[in-house]
Amino acid sequence: MCGGAAVVLAVSGCSSDDTGKKQDTWAKGVCDQASVQIKKIDNANTSLSNVNSSGTPKAVQQADAAAFQSISDAYKSLAGIFTQAGAAPGGDDGEKFQQNAVKVFNDLSAQYAGLKKQVDGLDTGNQGKFADGLTSVSNSLDKTTAAGQTSLNTLRSGDLGKALSKQPGCQRVAGSASPTASAT
Repeated sequence: MCGGAAVVLAVSGCSSDDTGKKQDTWAKGVCDQASVQIKKIDNANTSLSNVNSSGTPKAVQQADAAAFQSISDAYKSLAGIFTQAGAAPGGDDGEKFQQNAVKVFNDLSAQYAGLKKQVDGLDTGNQGKFADGLTSVSNSLDKTTAAGQTSLNTLRSGDLGKALSKQPGCQRVAGSASPTASAT
């Protein structure tokens, strides 16, 4: 009877190790592809924070719009990567994790596309209206960034989140840079 219990423990231990290895392999596949998109997000965030807010309204508008479009496209690509990766190992939880990741990245893509649309609609012919509009964009960006961090935090939890965070290609997903709006 004791020997049987030892075998059950050993088998369940192997199963857990096997699942962990499968999760690590799945995470590596995702993160190896994701690293390019994460770099695009980081670069766009850097360009947002480096926009010369005393530049011409048209130049500021174009720089912000380009950065928001780049971030939107990168998040859309991340959603595609998670879609193609399929359900993560771990049964129903793995499928739920993958579906949540796709939703998070698609939502972030849509939010940054909305910011681009907002910037594109600014009146660059009137400095005062432009400054007011840019302040509104900055407030929207702050909300988007906060909501995005909350959403990304859900992806960092649990065994799958830990498996992703161990991968070099996903290191920035775990700590995405927060853009500083050029409106300030």
